[in-house]
Amino acid sequence: MAKLVTTAVVKITSSKNNTIITATDLSGAETLTWASGGTMVDSSRDEGKPYAAMQAAQKVARDLKDKGVEKIIVRVSGPGGNKSKTPGPGAQAAVRMLARSGLRILRIEDVTPLPTDSMRKKGGRRGRRV
Repeated sequence: MAKLVTTAVVKITSSKNNTIITATDLSGAETLTWASGGTMVDSSRDEGKPYAAMQAAQKVARDLKDKGVEKIIVRVSGPGGNKSKTPGPGAQAAVRMLARSGLRILRIEDVTPLPTDSMRKKGGRRGRRV
């Protein structure tokens, strides 16, 4: 018999192109449910939009409630490293939808990876030539 999980960790990875929401147990070893903006909309250009992120967050919240989860810890992450340090437009919409769904948010953390001494940026010495 599986043990009852009452607190979950919701990881929101948001870039300009997509938003992926994963819910795990506190150790992070077992995934309870996941959804992404790309699974919610038909057009690929809409994957990173706030509407797609809201739909994905709604699906995750519904699945967590069905499994008996009441409290969540939210970890928001952007692409990070030598890419953009800020999360995409879907991150805020996803957090708002999780808050509205009736789940109790214990804390919201920003876990975007920051470079210490970075790799070279993509594009070469003269940058991307269009």
